[in-house]
Amino acid sequence: MTQQLYTRGQLERELSQKIQAFYRSHLGHRPSKVTCQLFDTKLAVIVEDSITNAEQILFDEGKDDLAKKVRSNLENAIQPDLEKLIEEITKVEVLDMLSDATLETRRTGTKIIINKTPQIRNPENVVKNKSKT
Repeated sequence: MTQQLYTRGQLERELSQKIQAFYRSHLGHRPSKVTCQLFDTKLAVIVEDSITNAEQILFDEGKDDLAKKVRSNLENAIQPDLEKLIEEITKVEVLDMLSDATLETRRTGTKIIINKTPQIRNPENVVKNKSKT
């Protein structure tokens, strides 16, 4: 039995949903929104409201350096599992992951470099092929 390929939009949506669930299960915190955009061998991920309550408390108390260290350590701790999740969904190897968070806006941005473009179904070709029959 062959596996049906995602369209680009379906793949991006699947990644967004799984990454949001990943944050909840690993950090006990559910971001309000996760946006993923695939650019051939690069994947951009924006996580809205990614900062945990503990980090926010430290930040609100003026302990910015400590809050940033906590965020950095959390990102480093979850990175291997996040890479594995992305590889399982895209079926391609993650080569590099670069991540940074802004406490003021509560956003985390991650750039992921993958070894090749994931196989996706091109909805334009499907429409063209159907119109020929």
